[in-house]
Amino acid sequence: MTWENTAATFEHNLRVERNLSANTIRAYLADVGRFAAFVCREADRAPQEIEKADVRRWVAALHQERSPATIARRLSAVRTYYRFLLREGTVASDPTAGVPAPRNAKRLPQPLAVDDCEVLAAADEEKDSDRFGTLRSRRDRALVEVMYGTGIRVGELAALDVADVDLEQRQVKVVGKGRKERVVPLPSLALDALRDWLALRTDPGLPLAPLFISLRPRRARVDGQARRLGERDVRRVLAQRALRAGIPHRVHPHRLRHSYATHLLDMGAGLRDIQELLGHESLSTTQKYTAVSMEHLRQVYDGAHPRARKKEGRAGPGEGNA
Repeated sequence: MTWENTAATFEHNLRVERNLSANTIRAYLADVGRFAAFVCREADRAPQEIEKADVRRWVAALHQERSPATIARRLSAVRTYYRFLLREGTVASDPTAGVPAPRNAKRLPQPLAVDDCEVLAAADEEKDSDRFGTLRSRRDRALVEVMYGTGIRVGELAALDVADVDLEQRQVKVVGKGRKERVVPLPSLALDALRDWLALRTDPGLPLAPLFISLRPRRARVDGQARRLGERDVRRVLAQRALRAGIPHRVHPHRLRHSYATHLLDMGAGLRDIQELLGHESLSTTQKYTAVSMEHLRQVYDGAHPRARKKEGRAGPGEGNA
């Protein structure tokens, strides 16, 4: 079997049997393609001819130019590929078995402060008197309010249609990883922002239209339908609003997701509830927010408790009562 043939059956498995998203499938296939290019750089070799030593050389070469997180991701993709081939009987053994992935340095999520999230949502442009300005202002405010108010992923946000939003029930239907659906409640500010945005929409067949659309004349329509905002567009909107709001930190979609989870935890929400809202498969993924919350509590304690700081000018032993 060639790399091309096995890649086609592997792609079918990821798409049909594992029901993964298009972005995830592209990433898996790209990583397998990079591995194939490395092991075949001197001579063409079939997937079944690859040995464990080849995988180790590849990982060693990646260490010279890639981060541990990237190496671990690429190795995971190739490992998934070979496990699939092993189940299919295409290869007799898995050359990735026993090859360790590099350890990632644990980094805590960095949420925004509550005040920063509020300023970000309110950072409308001053000149919005014309219809285009009003449309963009209301669209972008609704976008931020929904992201921060629900904690959904950027891909989930971009995939929303108007029909996914239930204003009466105050909730939105989200299709997450593995095509799993979940329902997330909408806070009142997000509801208000969505009503303001949808009130200006005049799309034909509005319920079936994308929730967030492009407003640029040249890109606003695809086959007569409103063009859906992509993930890059959403990132651009957040970056521009953060700049207008004067937020010194880099603001990106996942940071809003971190902020949503951390602020819920700070306000007393349970981990299981947050896990359900975020669509996490495992509770261990959600538990990282407890470390963020504890770090915040330590900072509050260190800044407020009289026993947490050394008092300036305190007399030392034997001083003061001579």
